Amino acid sequence: MIPRLSSRDYGSTALANSAQAAKRARQAEKRRQQNASQRSEMRTHIKNVEKAIARGNKEKAQAAYKAAVPVIDRMADKGLLHKNKAARQKSRLNGHIRAL
Repeated sequence: MIPRLSSRDYGSTALANSAQAAKRARQAEKRRQQNASQRSEMRTHIKNVEKAIARGNKEKAQAAYKAAVPVIDRMADKGLLHKNKAARQKSRLNGHIRAL
């Protein structure tokens, strides 16, 4: 008897039934990787601000915040995160900086 293989057994190989579906699978994987990279970049900028706040260094926190804001806005414009979430993150970070 021949064992049945599921898509899970093929790793990242897409099991497309048509050329169109194969292309969509390739595009989806490419976009997933780009999104993951951009999301990671955004999180790194946010963590840099949080680290400066935790150390109590207001000047470094403000500089890191100025670097993080355009990145957060860009990700919101691309739809990587909701615009309200981006606004909330910026507001909370700015509030922590002002509290220093």
